[in-house]
Amino acid sequence: MPTMADVARSAGVSVATVSHVLNGTRPVLPHTRQAVLDAVDELGYTPNTLARSLVTSRTRSIGLAVSAISNPYFTEILQGVEAGALEHGYSLLIADPHDNPDHERKVAQLLHERRVDGMIVAPSADPRELVSYLGRHQVPTVFLDRLVTVPGGGPQPFDQVCAENTGPMARLVTHLAGLGHRRIGLVAGLPGLSTTAERISGYRQGLTDAGLPYDDHLVVHGDSESAGAERATTALLSRPAPPTALVTANNAMTIGTLRALREHGLSVPDDLALCCFDDFAWADLFSPRLTAIAQPSRELGAQAVRVLLERLDAPDRPARTVRLDCTFVHRTSCGCPDAGEQSSRAAQPSRPSHPS
Repeated sequence: MPTMADVARSAGVSVATVSHVLNGTRPVLPHTRQAVLDAVDELGYTPNTLARSLVTSRTRSIGLAVSAISNPYFTEILQGVEAGALEHGYSLLIADPHDNPDHERKVAQLLHERRVDGMIVAPSADPRELVSYLGRHQVPTVFLDRLVTVPGGGPQPFDQVCAENTGPMARLVTHLAGLGHRRIGLVAGLPGLSTTAERISGYRQGLTDAGLPYDDHLVVHGDSESAGAERATTALLSRPAPPTALVTANNAMTIGTLRALREHGLSVPDDLALCCFDDFAWADLFSPRLTAIAQPSRELGAQAVRVLLERLDAPDRPARTVRLDCTFVHRTSCGCPDAGEQSSRAAQPSRPSHPS
C-alpha cells in the first residue's frame, strides 16, 4: 500500500508538503498542489484517517441530527449537508431525533461519543436539554432551520442557519387578499418551533398589509405533520364562518389539508383557494398546481456545513445567524389563471392591488 512518503517522492516534494495539500493546513503553489494530486491519483494513495485523527485530534466527521425519516422536507437538506461535507473532505454520521426533546439529547450524546468534530442539528420544540448538553461539553454546533433563543435575551452561543419565514408567509397572505379573499385561514405548525412562530407572525403581517383583521378562529395547529393537519383543517372547516382561502405552513401539512378538503367534497381552487409554505418536487403535478413558497433546502444544508467549518477554524469568533431567501412560486391553486409558472424573490411581501 503506497504511503505519504511514496507520494512525496513521486511528486518531488517533501512529506510535509503532501500533508499540507491533503489536509489543507497551509497554502501550496498551484503547480505543486497539482503534482501532489497527480501522484496521489497515480499511486492510488488513501490517507489513513485514523492515524491522522490521533495526531490532529480531528476525525474530519460531522454529526447530523435531523428528522429526515419522519419529515420529507429534511431529506433535501440532508442532501445539501452531505454534498457540502463531501466537498470539504468530511464524512457524515446521521441520526434521527424524531423531533423528540428527550431523544434528541441522547442523539447528541451518541454523536459526541463518536468524536465528531462538530454537529448540525435541527432542534425540537423544547431543546433545553440539548442546548445544556452541547454547551456543557462545548461541542461546536450549528442549529439548522429552527432557531434557538437564549432565555433573557443573552448572547447566542451557537451559530444558526435558516430560511426567511416572516416575509415569504406574508407574501402568500397578501396574494390571496389581492384575489378578494377576506377570510384566510392558516394551518400552522408545531407550537414551540421558531418556524411556527415566525410563519404565524408573517401571516399576521400579511393581514395587516392587506388591511384585514386578525381572527384567532382562523388559525389552527397541524403540529407540522400530515395527520395533525387533516384534523386541524377538518376543525377549521366546521367553524360557523369557515375560510375561503387557506395557507398551510409546511409540505407535510399540505398533504393532510388536501386530504381533509377531499373528505369534505371541496375542490381547490373552485371552493377554496390554497397556498403552501414549502414547495416540493410533485407540487407541480397536482391539479391544480400548488402555489408555494420554495425554501432553498439544499443550500441551507450546504451553508450549515460552511458555517460549522468556519467555527472549527475560528472557535472564539462571535456566533452568527445566517438567513437565506425563499422564492414565491406562482401556480394555480390560489385561483389564478394558468399562465405558466412565475417565480420572484419573496424576501419582502407585496401589497395587494385590490383587497376586498
